[in-house]
Amino acid sequence: MTATILILFGATYLGMALGRFPGLSIDRTGIALVAAILLLATGALDTGQLVAAVDFPTIFILLGLMILSAQYAGSGFYDWCALKVAQAARSPARLLAVIVLVAGGLSAVLANDVVVFAMTPMLCLGLLARKLDPRPYLIALAGAANAGSAATVIGNPQNILIGQVGHLDFWRFAAVCGGPALAAMLIVYLTVWFVWRGRFGEPSREGMGAEVAPVALDRWQLGKAVAATLALLVLFTRDIPQEHSVLLVAGVMMVSRRMASRDMLGMVDWHLLVLFAALFAINHALGLTGIPAALVGDLQAAGWLPDRLAVMVPLALAGSNSIGNVPAVILLLAAWPNPPEGALYGLALLSTLAGNLLLPGSLANIIVAERAAASGVRLGFVEHARCGVPMALLSMAVAAVWLWAGGWMAP
Repeated sequence: MTATILILFGATYLGMALGRFPGLSIDRTGIALVAAILLLATGALDTGQLVAAVDFPTIFILLGLMILSAQYAGSGFYDWCALKVAQAARSPARLLAVIVLVAGGLSAVLANDVVVFAMTPMLCLGLLARKLDPRPYLIALAGAANAGSAATVIGNPQNILIGQVGHLDFWRFAAVCGGPALAAMLIVYLTVWFVWRGRFGEPSREGMGAEVAPVALDRWQLGKAVAATLALLVLFTRDIPQEHSVLLVAGVMMVSRRMASRDMLGMVDWHLLVLFAALFAINHALGLTGIPAALVGDLQAAGWLPDRLAVMVPLALAGSNSIGNVPAVILLLAAWPNPPEGALYGLALLSTLAGNLLLPGSLANIIVAERAAASGVRLGFVEHARCGVPMALLSMAVAAVWLWAGGWMAP
């Protein structure tokens, strides 16, 4: 049975790295789900073990935040915001700054993947209509969304999981990680501006004459979403489990006279939730073999646990830019029981910022590229890497110094 588990585990994470298997139309979520099904079918896991493996509080927080974000989307806020951003500033420098601030700020409280999914198409249309090359602004959108999401425990999926594993307080997390996240947003701005200097106004070959229709904004629904967000932040100051607070707010959002619950649930990224659940099951099966525990024991004896920056930084870079930061964090936490609090802050910061290195490094990057392609804008691997490599390395260096100076992690 151990051989079966190892084969399915290896195939799953190979699929995470490749994004899909050649010749097949199965994506990361499908690969992980099929592997979990085979673990169940072969008897490597029984139904009880599979259910017990899933970290439901993490799933619940993700689900609740997606429903809250659906309230914003249903009000027209994301489209309105993206269009206003694209039309707001006259100079490229100011426009770039607005995109970084808006994307980073929204991602800190509404999850980066949701923000870039909603904003990318309308931002492309607005920029093309102004005869501006959307590519540098899209790189800034993804980079700032990743950087801003590092500031809070609900900013991205991996932070949510890390927060649940370590029972991390929302405001304490923000106090530790907020500074490096703001610095990373500044680095995103400066890097994109330097790399693309003198080329922001180059006309795009497609859609130059596009007229962008005005976006209707339902202010009542938007006000309801903002009030719910503020209520959630208040609930995070109380001694209430975070998943309870998020689900409570999500439940209130679904009670509406104007927005059908079916429509709101239709905006939930069920693929991401299934991916999380399947990876939990696959990693649990590997844990049952005893191999991760033995490996952790060997690493601890050799002094190579990732509780030091010298180990965590390259591990975050390699993991995030091979199998992706979400699967990498799930895998590491499954194999590393009871990590210290400082290491959890470091893992959250470094795995998130490392996702800016290459286009496949984070789901937000992939979403921006795919949504942009659907709008007629091609964002290539090399174009992203020219900005992504310095963005990631510089911001990770700042974060490492911050963690060391604050006494959170040893060098």
